[in-house]
Amino acid sequence: MKRILVRAPNWIGDQVMAFPFYRVLRMCYPDAWIAVVCTEWVKDIQFKGLVDEVFVLPKKKGDSFFQAAIKLWKFSRMIKGRGSWDLGITLPNSFGTALLLFLAGAQVRRGYDADARGFLLTEKMRFDTDSGTHRAHAYLKLLEPEGLPEFEGQEYWHRSGDFSFDPYQYWPDIEPIETPNEPFFIVAPGATADSRRWTTSQFASLIEQVVSRHQLKAVVVGGTAEKEIAAELFRRGIPIEDYTGRGWVAAHWKLFKETRFTVCNESGLAHVAALCGSRVQIVCGAADPRRTKPIGPGAVQVKINPVSCWPCEKNLCQFQDLRKNQCLVGIHPNHILEEIENAILSP
Repeated sequence: MKRILVRAPNWIGDQVMAFPFYRVLRMCYPDAWIAVVCTEWVKDIQFKGLVDEVFVLPKKKGDSFFQAAIKLWKFSRMIKGRGSWDLGITLPNSFGTALLLFLAGAQVRRGYDADARGFLLTEKMRFDTDSGTHRAHAYLKLLEPEGLPEFEGQEYWHRSGDFSFDPYQYWPDIEPIETPNEPFFIVAPGATADSRRWTTSQFASLIEQVVSRHQLKAVVVGGTAEKEIAAELFRRGIPIEDYTGRGWVAAHWKLFKETRFTVCNESGLAHVAALCGSRVQIVCGAADPRRTKPIGPGAVQVKINPVSCWPCEKNLCQFQDLRKNQCLVGIHPNHILEEIENAILSP
């Protein structure tokens, strides 16, 4: 039996965009033993129906370079001790992910030739710097030696024959969060980068208008970092239900499946929402939707404000004056309300 080791993406959105890769990999090797290595951050959204084993990397926050290197070496040797690996594929482009495949003893090591790691790979793929390449397709192209489907990765959910995502199949161990008993919409105001976060005031204005005009309950979701945003909305008297900090990302699948729509920044939850079938309205800041627009059964709309420096894809805006985050600040709540009403809530 062929044994395959995959180094998974580190971020929620990237992991969701890798679904076509995992699905096609399993189709190419239906009888193989496929194991995945991932960070703690994304362990709950590994696709159990497509992989047989999940190895979670040890946490290294606060470690020195030497301590992190020792942890990687020990972890890689542990994986090597679990059996031989015929093929290793790394989806992230970092040096450390290729080193892990090397130390784990993968006979064939495949990945993009980036970050000075080419000597660690036996099958070096040309790194496509074209800004128009969607990340889902970049991942899928790592299976080029096996033969690619006729569609690109971002087209998977509309051309592959799979038209819905089944959480019971892929996340069987996750208990879903229960949904409200009345019609609702989801607000996901978080994002890892300042350049991708719409302001609390803008979200507040949008929520008030949707609630008053369409009689929908507003459910705010996110991790512990978003609890303060929910608290601020409460202090402002905005009518919301606070669902922040309620557990793993995958546990939100039922909420996303049953909501009327989700409005959010370009964030990991935007990708999970689309994967679970929600209609998604994104307020897009510094991100480039050509590369990272969420894919999934759920329809996705992206609102942009293409100022001269957009899309910089930087976590922090280069400006600190009135131009700071203008790609986001320039998107008015009325713009988002209009898009939601025209494309989602219209009869």
